[in-house]
Amino acid sequence: MGTSRRSQGQRDEMTVEIGYALLSACFLGAVVFGAIAGPVAVWRLPAGAERFLLVAGAWVGSVLAVLRVVHVLWRYAGARPR
Repeated sequence: MGTSRRSQGQRDEMTVEIGYALLSACFLGAVVFGAIAGPVAVWRLPAGAERFLLVAGAWVGSVLAVLRVVHVLWRYAGARPR
């Protein structure tokens, strides 16, 4: 960490990038959850299959959302001139 202060523009840019990372991660997580757990809302499935699809959808959606945040912020940090 350097001792130099960031300008207001740099702080605003970072805030927008964090917001974009979180918003796109939420969208990705919701789409993946819907794709995996969607059949539970459409068809009548055995209780074990319903539970599995819901848990798998939540788990995969969460993992991909976290990976999306890390990817966006890592790309942002690498593209910034120092």
